[in-house]
Amino acid sequence: MSIEIANESGVAVDERRLEQLARHVLTEMKVHPLVELSIRLVDVEAMTALHQHFMKMPGPTDVLAFPMDELNDQRDDLDSKDLPPTLLGDVVLCPVVADSQAKQAGHSLEAELQLLCTHGILHLLGYDHGNDSEEREMFGLQTRILAGWTQQAQ
Repeated sequence: MSIEIANESGVAVDERRLEQLARHVLTEMKVHPLVELSIRLVDVEAMTALHQHFMKMPGPTDVLAFPMDELNDQRDDLDSKDLPPTLLGDVVLCPVVADSQAKQAGHSLEAELQLLCTHGILHLLGYDHGNDSEEREMFGLQTRILAGWTQQAQ
């Protein structure tokens, strides 16, 4: 598993911890170990530009996910030597927006970034919340994965 984190936000973030979380999410979701993931942390200006360009929505957002390759049968039961690495995609986080949300929710910036990172990775894996059924499934997975992460960290 290759996870690259680039912090271009100007906000101090525990990048090592975010990488560990991403590994946890991918492992819990049984994603093949040859997957490559990129996580970018950006400032409000960059996130606003991405949000407007790709989503056609004004202002910044907390997380965007940009899937790259399909996970063509890259399950753990396949022989990894026969498979090329798969570029899962990019998760883009905005710590300034996340910090504002964390304060409203009454938890830390780190907890909010972990929630958003998990959410973004699930989007890369094809999950969505466009209707009630999809939302229940995605948010249920998100809650389960984060509960396991929190329990593991203790």
